Amino acid sequence: MQEFELKYGCNPNQKPSRIYMRDGSDLPITVLNGRPGYINFLDALNSWQLVKELKEATGLPAAASFKHVSPAGVALGKPLTDLEKQIYFVEPDQELTPVACAYIRARGADRLCSYGDWAAVSDICDATTAQYLKAEVSDGIIAPGYTDEALEILKTKKKGNYNVVQIDPDYVPADQEYKDVFGITFEQGHNFFEINEALLDNIVSQNKDLSQDAKHDLLISLITLKYTQSNSVCYVKDGMTIGVGAGQQSRIHCTRLAGDKANNWWMRQHPKVLGLQFVDDIRRPARDNAIDVYTSDEYEDVLAEGAWQQTFKVKPEVLTAEEKKEWIAKMDNVSVGSDAFFPFGDNIERARKSGVRYVAEPGGSIRDDNVIETADKYDMVLCFTGMRLFHH
Repeated sequence: MQEFELKYGCNPNQKPSRIYMRDGSDLPITVLNGRPGYINFLDALNSWQLVKELKEATGLPAAASFKHVSPAGVALGKPLTDLEKQIYFVEPDQELTPVACAYIRARGADRLCSYGDWAAVSDICDATTAQYLKAEVSDGIIAPGYTDEALEILKTKKKGNYNVVQIDPDYVPADQEYKDVFGITFEQGHNFFEINEALLDNIVSQNKDLSQDAKHDLLISLITLKYTQSNSVCYVKDGMTIGVGAGQQSRIHCTRLAGDKANNWWMRQHPKVLGLQFVDDIRRPARDNAIDVYTSDEYEDVLAEGAWQQTFKVKPEVLTAEEKKEWIAKMDNVSVGSDAFFPFGDNIERARKSGVRYVAEPGGSIRDDNVIETADKYDMVLCFTGMRLFHH
């Protein structure tokens, strides 16, 4: 297949629209089901690059959940704990494959932002992964292959219109890439830069104790940032992103946004949240939204008389500001990456409030000394990678 005609571009008025290879060769993808759109393919191709590179960097299966050309969540295929099964709505006795674990954790990183996502997995999509994905609101998936059973499951999703794309795992893009903006063509070299553990060798903090798990988490953050709309900052814990701040004009706003998302992920594990008694047959999106509102400052929206009965069997107790502060203070061993240098130590100050112990950023600010000093103040490990990772 040399080209694929699209219904329209970013918006319905942008026609005609298609994807094709400039050199006339065959596309490296095959549409196995559905009819993906312009934005679907942008998400698919960016998310595939991410999971492919993450698998190469760590040796573990990887998955991503993309929305509007940035990841909502990224994760490695580590086994789920009993607590993770509970907060990601997996049956306690369900057996899970590494690929399924990767996607479940990626989806669970930010369930609100993953609503209607594009999924990507680094390995062959199996039936277990497909079965979990079938129950979620999602637009499509890209993978290097699918088992027959997985494909049949996915073909039943969205009344048979779920988008399923297979990509050639050996495909390598051309050295140069092009993009037209306002009728003007931009050309640049493709970003083939390899992110690996060697990028973490320049530890500039006094604390130089960087464990293997922390290295993996920092690699996840950096590879995620490589495919996130800049400016961007990414928080990672235990092999998965827990907060991605994308597309902000100010670095500190990226750090705050991603940190707030990390806090939201952590709040889902609070005993009061785990004890919420939902009405029977509540849909997953309604349940996710209720949890998000309950843990926010807008909790009255779901606890008001006449409102709580629509969601809960028993009216929940208020999760007070003091309880939230105390719970968030228990976060620890979090890693954070930045796609460009932190200009001031205030980013480190904000990261610390979400349990950050490990930091990777390019360095190069005229205030690097202030950033290092702030990291040392909290006994953090700070790596200067020397590599900017802007993505637009």
